[in-house]
Amino acid sequence: MMETTHYELPAEGISLLGYVVRRMHKTRWLMPVRTMAASGQSPEALAHVAVYAMLSSTSYGRAGYQPAFNRAGDVESEADPATGASVTARVVALRPRIAIDYDAVLTGGETFSGSEEILGTTFGLRGLGMPAPSRFTFTAPGYSASLDGTITSELTLAIFGGTRVRGYGSLAMSDSAGNRGEITIDRDQKIVLTVAGERYGVNLATWTVARPAEPVPRGL
Repeated sequence: MMETTHYELPAEGISLLGYVVRRMHKTRWLMPVRTMAASGQSPEALAHVAVYAMLSSTSYGRAGYQPAFNRAGDVESEADPATGASVTARVVALRPRIAIDYDAVLTGGETFSGSEEILGTTFGLRGLGMPAPSRFTFTAPGYSASLDGTITSELTLAIFGGTRVRGYGSLAMSDSAGNRGEITIDRDQKIVLTVAGERYGVNLATWTVARPAEPVPRGL
């Protein structure tokens, strides 16, 4: 598992929007999408968008504190230091539910936009869950993609190691090239990704996807 909270939840503290923006600082996943789509690799392009959507919505690792809440209407921005992409998040509403939208604009003009609405807190044996129905779009010249589903952030308290955060959920996706697929992530950060009937492997260390990981069983 690749822990991300050392950057997303810095020791000096951060606001909720600041946390969301830093969570989105994984735009390296989006960098090859435009070229892939233009060169006839639209399934791979959609796969990269899907991995970014999922990883930019989840955190894994220690959670030493809760980010400070923002007010409705607040906006925060910070460029992704790895790519220079401009990342902005906004609080749309706090009541009846917390609603946030955000976007990442790459230096080439490609845009990833998303929104989520946190439904509340659920209590279970595995921890405190915060399910958030989410929608995402990606647009570039000659190519676009859309994704939607529910992603849950979960806080767990361990006797040793303190509070930790993790995520899980699934997204359905489609793009302007006619591809469809699904991506899921579990509490252990395992990703299952299927596009156009083929299952892709995801390498978090090298920021790449590869196909086929294995044949998709009939009926799935």
